[in-house]
Amino acid sequence: MGKMAAAVGSVATLAAEPGEDAFRKLFRFYRQSRPGTADLGGVIDFSAAHAARDTGPGAHKVVRSQLSVSSVSDHDAHRAGLQPVSKWRAYGLEGYPGFIFIRNPFLPGYQWHWVKQCLKLYSQKPNVCNLDKHMTKEETQDLWEQSKEFLRYKEVNKRRPRSLLEKLRWVTLGYHYNWDNKKYSADHYTPFPSDLAFLSEQVAAACGFQGFRAEAGILNYYRLDSTLGIHVDRSELDHSKPLLSFSFGQSAIFLLGGLKRDETPTAMFMHSGDIMVMSGFSRLLNHAVPKVLPSPEGKILPCCLETPPPALLPRDAVVEPCSVEDWKVCASYLETARVNMTVRQVLATDQDFPLEPVEENKRDITTEGFCHLDDKKNQVKRARLSPDS
Repeated sequence: MGKMAAAVGSVATLAAEPGEDAFRKLFRFYRQSRPGTADLGGVIDFSAAHAARDTGPGAHKVVRSQLSVSSVSDHDAHRAGLQPVSKWRAYGLEGYPGFIFIRNPFLPGYQWHWVKQCLKLYSQKPNVCNLDKHMTKEETQDLWEQSKEFLRYKEVNKRRPRSLLEKLRWVTLGYHYNWDNKKYSADHYTPFPSDLAFLSEQVAAACGFQGFRAEAGILNYYRLDSTLGIHVDRSELDHSKPLLSFSFGQSAIFLLGGLKRDETPTAMFMHSGDIMVMSGFSRLLNHAVPKVLPSPEGKILPCCLETPPPALLPRDAVVEPCSVEDWKVCASYLETARVNMTVRQVLATDQDFPLEPVEENKRDITTEGFCHLDDKKNQVKRARLSPDS
């Protein structure tokens, strides 16, 4: 409890800026926090033993979540690279009904597939990314091929220019989110990746949402100095379905607040492989990522990423083998980065998009608008990566 008290005391002594609400104040505190100090004493760590023993920072808020074990067969879980649902460790938080935190349910080695997909496949055309605003389709056709040699020898030439993958901040899948008008539309669509759809369907079903359809995805690519601003994901037309979030690479601090920003948020760690589900009351809560945490001294990648996938995969698996050469590129990237996949169902069953004025539908879906990534090296553009605010 000493670390918890010290952290609370540190927040209390932080002077509020003019017009600053409770969420913004805590966001600023954690953005300026120092890893390894009492600053992080109040952050809930679901991977620690206290999550089971009900001791430690924030443990009074942590409760066990019941999953629908019978809704996902062990075979289907394995096809997506997941452990049997009966072995998942799922938690909730008092005061946040509908919020489910699943502590890394991936089988050893299977995170490699999803990291590789985010960097090698999902970043390709016809998917949309932040680089499209300033580059031609030909220049952004295959970011992986243009970047892999840079990343493979990153340590040899530290003064080299950043590769295109290192400049990537977001990619949209399925119904492509329009950053300018903060809407989805029927004519801005490309096929949603079948492997990610299958993974999302299994996780949603395990959380009680059978029939979930993965229709839109936003992939966020964080550097160590990146943050995700305070926002609410409200652009989907059907809020009865959950928002799924998958984290890979370096750890981060996630803040979950209330319906209004004057409610003090709860801080928690997100580690590689962790999954968060926001549904029901928690579906429209304010949230943010104020800090990506560098690896502890002496470690490059989280331990869960050190094990390669098995040589033999299920015949009908949606995951694919990842070569050693491909993983070298992925590992080099993740040494100083975090990748997050968020998946949403946009429309209810039998629902259509409302008719929009023609001129609005023609607006540029790659326009850098209100909500993009924010990092210290790009203060002018203030690129925050989430869709809504």
